[in-house]
Amino acid sequence: MASPFVAVVGATGGMGQLVVMELIKRGVAVKALVRPNTDASRTQKLREAGVIITPVNLSDVTSLTRELTGATCVVSTLQGLREVIHSLQGKLLQASVAAKVQRFIPSDFSLDFTKTKPGSNRNLDLRREFHAQLRNSGIAWTSILNGGFMDLMAGDTPMINHKSHKVPYIGKLTQLLDFTTMADTAAYTAAVAADPNPAPNFLRIASDIVSVQDIANAQTKVQGVQYKPSWMGPIGFMEFMIRVMRLFGGENDVFPAWQGMQYMANMMSGAGKLDPIDNSRYPELTWTKVEDFFRDCKAKEGK
Repeated sequence: MASPFVAVVGATGGMGQLVVMELIKRGVAVKALVRPNTDASRTQKLREAGVIITPVNLSDVTSLTRELTGATCVVSTLQGLREVIHSLQGKLLQASVAAKVQRFIPSDFSLDFTKTKPGSNRNLDLRREFHAQLRNSGIAWTSILNGGFMDLMAGDTPMINHKSHKVPYIGKLTQLLDFTTMADTAAYTAAVAADPNPAPNFLRIASDIVSVQDIANAQTKVQGVQYKPSWMGPIGFMEFMIRVMRLFGGENDVFPAWQGMQYMANMMSGAGKLDPIDNSRYPELTWTKVEDFFRDCKAKEGK
């Protein structure tokens, strides 16, 4: 590819596809690096959008370097445990440096792990550890932190019980929580990737900042039935339960039950709270409020 492009790795996943489509909307040429033997059905939508699909061994730095030469930015949306976040993403970082890519966006998309206590969240620890590689690489990099994905509140989730009309929480009812939809996160990521101007190492965004009471109020308005917060205990009790559950395994699972509990503890304790918020960096973007998100979910369920 002779002209400049943005490379997206993990483009067949949910977040990756959204980022690619947002880049296309901006008129940016995109190359999607996919694993060899990826089923054609998973890349069909990307091909139809004009994306260059390039199968490549993600553990082969030489091949990656060749495919990344000419890229202005590399966006990683890889998801997994140490082998993925450290090893594969680390090789992607090495290749980006060798190819003289201008900017690297790692697959963070999370709470503010720069503020959470090491050991309190396995997946956040992996991201924090990877940043040692980033800092030593010499490449310009930008990490996008979006709090919790609002999409995880769709349907019956640990955060919303539609049968009992309750919103479980731990800690204080007044604690503010950061939520961003995957679509809003992807739009912001594409804006950063396409931006020719320098960007800080960390950008923090939130579609909406709400308390558990706000979530209950929004569900009440949308569903027409009163939802109430339901206290489950102090933060320390949740942390104790996490330690007990880890004794029974799940360390090799990307998202075991106790991993979700770790995110809940980090959010509801305020440890992973985003501050400052950088939404205004790209004023052309719009942001999804929690109540609007719930209305959209209900409308989709009715189809």
